[in-house]
Amino acid sequence: MSNAISRRIEDLERLTPPLTAQPDIDEYWDRTLKQFATKPLNAKRTLVETPFTYMEVYKVEFEGFDATPIFGWYLLPKFRSEGKLPCVVLYHGYTGSKGYPEDYASYLMMGMAVFAIDVRGQAGETGNLLAQDFGTTKGWVTQGILHRDTCYYKAITIDAIKALDWASQQPEVDNSRICASGGSQGGGLAMIAAALSDKPAIAVPHIPNMCHMDFGIINSSSSLSEAASFVERFPEHLSTVIETLSYYDNMNLAHRIRIPIFVTVGLKDPVTMPETIYAAYNRVESEKTIVPYPFSGHVVTGDHNRKALEFIAKHFRIE
Repeated sequence: MSNAISRRIEDLERLTPPLTAQPDIDEYWDRTLKQFATKPLNAKRTLVETPFTYMEVYKVEFEGFDATPIFGWYLLPKFRSEGKLPCVVLYHGYTGSKGYPEDYASYLMMGMAVFAIDVRGQAGETGNLLAQDFGTTKGWVTQGILHRDTCYYKAITIDAIKALDWASQQPEVDNSRICASGGSQGGGLAMIAAALSDKPAIAVPHIPNMCHMDFGIINSSSSLSEAASFVERFPEHLSTVIETLSYYDNMNLAHRIRIPIFVTVGLKDPVTMPETIYAAYNRVESEKTIVPYPFSGHVVTGDHNRKALEFIAKHFRIE
């Protein structure tokens, strides 16, 4: 039966706007990944006491893009059986943090390890030593936005990749069963990690940001509006800003994703709009699933999470 909702989804499934990628995008990322592959994590994990009898909690500190100490929670179920565990690496939404260990109890109940990190400079314990040589508008997105090598997106992308590296090295983790996951900003990081890192076996980007960012800078009501404000103040830098963002746009990097990926999208989302998410998703060539929610805005609901956990359980053979 055809109706406005089904037609809307059909239109989105056919959406393939022109790529904004620069000709050297793959060369750039191959070189960048090689450069950071040997950068030491300088990591440590410290056991933390909590009131949760069946949860083993560690505070983790590691280095990603630069010398900024990135903080995270590393969680293990105390009731685990013998053998190594699948692990989910989690990135939070814009202005958020790694939260509290108990926020991730559902993964522990599945018998999984969890590594949830702060995104630098936002509302967690993690600071930001990224150099700044030009003014910014409110928030974090416009820091260093005039060049691909100085911008905030590069720092948080490398931080996200290094978090996967750290998780893969833990003695309790089965490094063939690592999932990159997150919502909104975290979904964008999970998706770009799926494109650039060889550590995750699957990825779950919920309502991902960092997709079709040239459309987002015009239309989004959240983080990319900061980039729009920057260009409003400095209109002569519009083309430079669009070029910088293009190197971190999942639409331009989707062809590099080679793992199964599970994506959610809200058709009434004014932040990570469906046009942006489908523009990236439609260019993914690996096994993929997208679940549209016609009446959801910018939210990850219980149903989003349940379907994602079912996807993880299936691919990681969790029974």
